[in-house]
Amino acid sequence: MANLFGAIDVGSHEVELKIFELSKKNGIRQLDDIIHLIDLGTDTYEQGRISFAHVAEVKRILLDFRRAMDSYGVRDYKAYATSAFRDMENASVVLRQIEQETGIHIDVLGNSEQRFLDYKSIASKGEGFSRVIGRSTAIVDFGGGSIQISLFEKDRLVLTQNLQLGVLRINELLHRIGAGSHKTPALVEEMVNSHLQIFQKLYLKDTKISNIILVDDYISEVVRKQVYNFREHMTDTPEKIKRIGGFISSSDFYRFLGDLEKYSLHDLADRMGIEEDNIPLLRISAIMLKCITECVNAELIWVPCVTLADGIAYEYAEKHKYLHEPHDFKKDILACAEQISRRYQGSEDRSSTIGKIALKIFESTKKLHGMGSRERLLLQIATTLHDCGKYISMTNLAECSYNILKSTEIIGISGKEQTIVACVVRFNHGDFAYKKILAEEPSLDAESCMTVARLTAILRVANALDRSHQQKFGDFQIRIQDRKMTITVETGKDISLEKGLFDKRADFFEEVFGIKPVIKQKKR
Repeated sequence: MANLFGAIDVGSHEVELKIFELSKKNGIRQLDDIIHLIDLGTDTYEQGRISFAHVAEVKRILLDFRRAMDSYGVRDYKAYATSAFRDMENASVVLRQIEQETGIHIDVLGNSEQRFLDYKSIASKGEGFSRVIGRSTAIVDFGGGSIQISLFEKDRLVLTQNLQLGVLRINELLHRIGAGSHKTPALVEEMVNSHLQIFQKLYLKDTKISNIILVDDYISEVVRKQVYNFREHMTDTPEKIKRIGGFISSSDFYRFLGDLEKYSLHDLADRMGIEEDNIPLLRISAIMLKCITECVNAELIWVPCVTLADGIAYEYAEKHKYLHEPHDFKKDILACAEQISRRYQGSEDRSSTIGKIALKIFESTKKLHGMGSRERLLLQIATTLHDCGKYISMTNLAECSYNILKSTEIIGISGKEQTIVACVVRFNHGDFAYKKILAEEPSLDAESCMTVARLTAILRVANALDRSHQQKFGDFQIRIQDRKMTITVETGKDISLEKGLFDKRADFFEEVFGIKPVIKQKKR
């Protein structure tokens, strides 16, 4: 049976509703796409607030969306706002007003959550996404406030980084300094390249990028039209990728960019069939894409022409099992954590050992803690990054690890989840303080604090079992009986150090779960 679903994106430059039909037989099928252009981002970037007129306009648009969904018989929807609301000082007040008057609840996405949904929007293209990220690929995601650049190697996410170079943000800066249109290309290149030089030095080095996947609201549709104009020139495109459609070679894109610079705003609007007010944003986007393409020396640019709404629908379909073979995004989240660990020279062997122990304890104690797959994922991230602070200080490990994790974006998890992971790693190394968490972490409530406590207790025991950092045993069994959790390790090595220092960490586990962990050695 098909289900009708509405995906609403309240973006910096436009508000969009896409209506989808979801079924287990056909997957995701788009039925309608309604877009209203409205410049919310400039308000926020200039004043920290959205004007009363724009708030009223958003309410009117959402009421239209509500009527459209009702006419289709939409049973479920999801609405998200991005950077315009994320950076707004009074977002909670405005969102409450909107919900009261329209009946539409809007959640504000953190940057990593937004970019993750954008990846899912590309994944909604199925074969195209799988084939393209099989080669070295950069996903370049242009937003109103920033750019996200994520690198894939052989279907695996190896790097993601956010740069404060959004299209609307740059446009606002150009207005502030009074730059004329003739100065725009040079100034945009100067701003973008100053960031890219650092990005290249820190993260790219000798990395070769074959493809770029572009996600944006400004230039994708225009560039995609050029793909068909230049199709006869694209002899360098692999045949399997060529069949996917939407590719343009870098040389043809540069030719298109040259054409953009020849004509006036009025002529370009007329030739391309878009609003004249959008031409400056299109030009900025094109220059930014040129800078990134040159920086990574990419050969091909794929323009799938997806929006955040496609990612919202994909996530809903994934959750409700309408997809036959969804991409495993959990692996991408963990790959991102592993990349951060490598950056801070973490030990892969030790993280793997602690992770194996921690996950076995997690599974063995499910009836006690009641946590699910999402908390399990957070535990995996915490085990991967448990000692990242050693890169800065071995004596102030807890605080350094905490500060790194609070400051480093982990793609695919929310700001709240990132704080949970940071706190777990922090209190893995120091005394646990419930009141300190609630006082210092406004995003965490009492239940989140308990999640931190449960995950910390598991990580502490796992950490204690490899106290010597020598991975002394490969196999172990866990048995819970008579208010004890007996961990039987099979090894011929001396584990006196592990046994001697185990009790202190075991005490906190007993406090949280009500059972006492004990070590039992079974010699080979």
